[in-house]
Amino acid sequence: MSRKEDNKVLIIPCSGIGKAFGSVGREAMYMVVEELRPEETETLCLSLLTLGDEEAKERVRSHPVITIDGCPKGCAEENVKSVGGRSVANFRVVDTYREHPELKVRSVLHLGEAGRKLARILAKKVASQVDTVKMKEEMTDG
Repeated sequence: MSRKEDNKVLIIPCSGIGKAFGSVGREAMYMVVEELRPEETETLCLSLLTLGDEEAKERVRSHPVITIDGCPKGCAEENVKSVGGRSVANFRVVDTYREHPELKVRSVLHLGEAGRKLARILAKKVASQVDTVKMKEEMTDG
């Protein structure tokens, strides 16, 4: 595995199944890892951490992690901490929604146009944070 491939930033959203903001967070994560920063990021299923998967725990401990939480409970952030990882940033969907209250999510299963716009705004914030992390890495490596 090349150094570039090994230094990807992990984007870990909360599970938030059945919660509208959880769906927005997952959508934002997919936008980042599939569209906005596919070469610099990848994701990891939060349930692997909660189940104690050793490989997942090691990846979290050895990579920069950005968490996306759908609610104030901060499950993604807390699970990363619980296995010895450190998030370089944590985003809460509710904070982005507070900045854009006009973007109401249609439903858990169908975000609707407004929900997708909310996810896109959040995804751009996450992508910007990925850029900051990668820039810091380059400064310390070079």
